[in-house]
Amino acid sequence: MKQMGFSVLALACAAPWLSSVSYAQQETASNVERITVYGRQNQVVMNSGLATKSDMSLMETPAAVVIVDEELITTQGAGNLQDLLRNISGVTQAGNNYGIGDNIVIRGLGANYTYDGMYGGAGLGNTFNPTRSLTNVESVEVLKGPATGLYGMGSAGGVINLIEKKPQFEANHEFTAEVGQWQTYSLALDTTAGLTENLAYRLVAKSARSDGYREIGTDRDEVYGSLKYQFDDDQDLMLSVAYIKDAIAVDSIGHPIRIYNADSVGGKTAGDVSWEDLTNDPNGVGIQLTDEQRQQLANSLSSNDGLTPYAFGHAGIISPMAKDNEGEELRFKLTHNLFSTDNLFLNQQLQYRDYQSGFARQTGAYNYVYWNRSGTINADPRAPLVVDDVLYPFAARRQEYRQVSADETSWQYFADLRYDFQIGNIDNELLVNANYEDRNIRFKQYSIYDADKVIKNKAGEQIYQGRLPYIFDIRKPNWAQGQFSDYDPLLTSNYDKKVSAWGVGIQHVGYFGYGLTSRIGVAFNDISQSYQHFGVDSRYSASRAQPTPEADTSDDGITYNLGLTYMPSDDLSFFVNHSKGRTAYSILGSVKGDGQDRLDSESISNDLGMRFKAFDDQMLASLVLFKSSRTNLQYNNKDYEAGVSAPGIPQYYYDGSEDTSGVELDLNAHLNDQWSINLNGVYQDARDKKDPNSGSFDTRQKGVPYVTASAWVTYGAQWFNLSSPLSISMGAKYVDERSTNSSSFGIPDGYVASYTVVDTAIGYDTDDWRVQLNVNNLFNEAYYSKAMFLGGMPGEERNAKLTFTYRL
Repeated sequence: MKQMGFSVLALACAAPWLSSVSYAQQETASNVERITVYGRQNQVVMNSGLATKSDMSLMETPAAVVIVDEELITTQGAGNLQDLLRNISGVTQAGNNYGIGDNIVIRGLGANYTYDGMYGGAGLGNTFNPTRSLTNVESVEVLKGPATGLYGMGSAGGVINLIEKKPQFEANHEFTAEVGQWQTYSLALDTTAGLTENLAYRLVAKSARSDGYREIGTDRDEVYGSLKYQFDDDQDLMLSVAYIKDAIAVDSIGHPIRIYNADSVGGKTAGDVSWEDLTNDPNGVGIQLTDEQRQQLANSLSSNDGLTPYAFGHAGIISPMAKDNEGEELRFKLTHNLFSTDNLFLNQQLQYRDYQSGFARQTGAYNYVYWNRSGTINADPRAPLVVDDVLYPFAARRQEYRQVSADETSWQYFADLRYDFQIGNIDNELLVNANYEDRNIRFKQYSIYDADKVIKNKAGEQIYQGRLPYIFDIRKPNWAQGQFSDYDPLLTSNYDKKVSAWGVGIQHVGYFGYGLTSRIGVAFNDISQSYQHFGVDSRYSASRAQPTPEADTSDDGITYNLGLTYMPSDDLSFFVNHSKGRTAYSILGSVKGDGQDRLDSESISNDLGMRFKAFDDQMLASLVLFKSSRTNLQYNNKDYEAGVSAPGIPQYYYDGSEDTSGVELDLNAHLNDQWSINLNGVYQDARDKKDPNSGSFDTRQKGVPYVTASAWVTYGAQWFNLSSPLSISMGAKYVDERSTNSSSFGIPDGYVASYTVVDTAIGYDTDDWRVQLNVNNLFNEAYYSKAMFLGGMPGEERNAKLTFTYRL
């Protein structure tokens, strides 16, 4: 990692040389770049080519699209994708994040991550994920709802598309240095120029280090290089390479909720219960506490136990045995644009991506207080810890550490052929596209446990017991000493998962006049999955100890998009959109069957929206009513029993769903030379309707708030006789409470509280340099930024970052 940091410094020193050899700016045809659906279109972002692969303006687009431009990214000092979520309605952190990489949802459903439309890593929940940097990103487009016809195999919520920086023939060189709290610092280089009349390059590199709030540190080195060859006005070819190596601390638990179940005590909350209410199991099955111990347990309770996280302040349950998520990503991409005629355009993209990841994390450190589970009060081991007749009311039980190594490789090819033509007075765009994608995931996991993990063979003989010491007090943990390997790890996962998909589609956009625009797309997609299990530790699972033959399954079908926009005036439009997509079910899960076709997960989205603009096209706002669903989700048939049920009784049903409905607002405006504003908000009700046999059926999706809202306002003026404007920005973000509902862990009413955080920035920009100070969490509010599995991730306290950029 240090060597990569030194290489960034060397690149910075080389920039003057790059400038001296760059090709002088000329008025040649090679410098004139056509505006295509794959390039940035306009100011105040009135167009989005990549979201719909059309030249429609946003006012004409019958789909929910939100764009965040480079100016807003820079002003807010956003360094990664999670920093950017505040600017996009309906895009939030998922529950159950476990602190690993980006786990983001759109309208409560999974999101696709792409770079210029090409695969940028899946949202793989708590397993392994990259954290996507904005170092080489100039804008971000979000298309809400399924987009299988345009982007191939995708998630139900929509697409988060990061638009990367491209080579320019006009020379531009920038050095940027950052310094902030918690030993945060970085050095970056962004240089681009023409090397010859037809060849331009871009090189972006950054090395960053931070100890992080609560020692959730980040080390990241990244290099992005691209070469663009302009054959003539009608054709260009670009080769781009990205290499990212990072190490990001993993906090899988945050601040957990103490497991106190009010339903087990007649509905009495922890603030109202007495020690007499904390009775022992009448059958003597569970942990039997003395009267003194019951009093001790009652005295340990706080009023919000069982409801909200137990606050540790700056501390947390992060063991020294936990190891950073060390990720390494390599991407190669070849992009070809060809205008055969003024009306016929071909874009082809071919990408190879490899992402390797490895870490060790805690997944369990649960503090059980009181719970009547399945008719047994305080059944061991889901009970208060008693050792040698001593009660430890704040002990953590059922600890597990997981050590993961994963390697995902993917190939992806897209071809989009667009033909523009006119029939009568109707302008038309016809897009024919084809796509192929192949992912291969090699995954291996080891686990270690505390003594609550006991495994017995069929004869009832104990063959394994965890060796981790109990944590007697989660407030002051007594951590295990030594290495992960010292505690008898079990190999618990060991497999190879392949997912491949191909599709062909056609999209028609019609400009009918009288303010009417239609967008109709139909595609055929095929998704195939295979699973090869290589065997696990026989002590963990005797039935799965040996490798099994590869199993595979497939799904195919039609997806579509139907949209219509009506513009009664140039400044007002209304649209309706209905779309259906197809997703691969359980990308990391096992499959059964010999290639048989099955119902796969599908996604449905319905949008009814309006857009309006003002201030000479310097303001664009949208208001959208939506309902989105992911359907055909698998759940167990409660009437099925292996080897007992009749042949006609199915093991699984596939009619479960996840549904979200709501209304969202987005506004982006440059009101005049001084004022600009970004405003967004959403009300959404995301429901879990996967399994009608489950206690969580028709409850709120974990981690998805009903309401989020954000505003960012910038005022710039030439004050104090300065030669250039001084800009002052302030923003506020509100996030409603988020459910952590977990009936299976005894906290069905758990939640993470709402919060409002205020941030500010001040910047001064000249032709040659820019300096900016960002102060986040201005009023130092204590809050939880994410809903975790059984708790919340503490948000950062007040902090400052200073950024200096010098231009050559």
